[in-house]
Amino acid sequence: MTKFESSVKTIDSPQESVYDLLSDLTHINSFKDQIPQDLIKDLSFDKDTLTLSIVPVGKISFHIIERNPHTCIKFQASNSPVPLSLWIQIVSINESSCKAKVTAGLEVNPFMKGMIQKPIKDGLEKMIEVIARLPY
Repeated sequence: MTKFESSVKTIDSPQESVYDLLSDLTHINSFKDQIPQDLIKDLSFDKDTLTLSIVPVGKISFHIIERNPHTCIKFQASNSPVPLSLWIQIVSINESSCKAKVTAGLEVNPFMKGMIQKPIKDGLEKMIEVIARLPY
């Protein structure tokens, strides 16, 4: 598995608040207007599943497969062109702030890695930027 990581962002909210918002996908409704509409279409979600169309990849569903309270949320993709998992890691700095990053794991060969590395990294950076700006 090839891993790609976003940068680490500081969030001025407690670790528990960040985890609570991100671990229940129904909360997306409160911030879906912050998601780039030029890249993501046909957004639907419930507590454990997020389905969306990503330009130029197509329709993908992400299912929460593991929740480690307050520290990590793991997702597995279905309908993805390649096996794909995502996880959001959250680490406390103090009682009122934390750090977070997003990691993607893809099953790709070295040739494909070279082709997708930049778009994947750019996508992860956009995700962590949105996560860092959310109202917790």
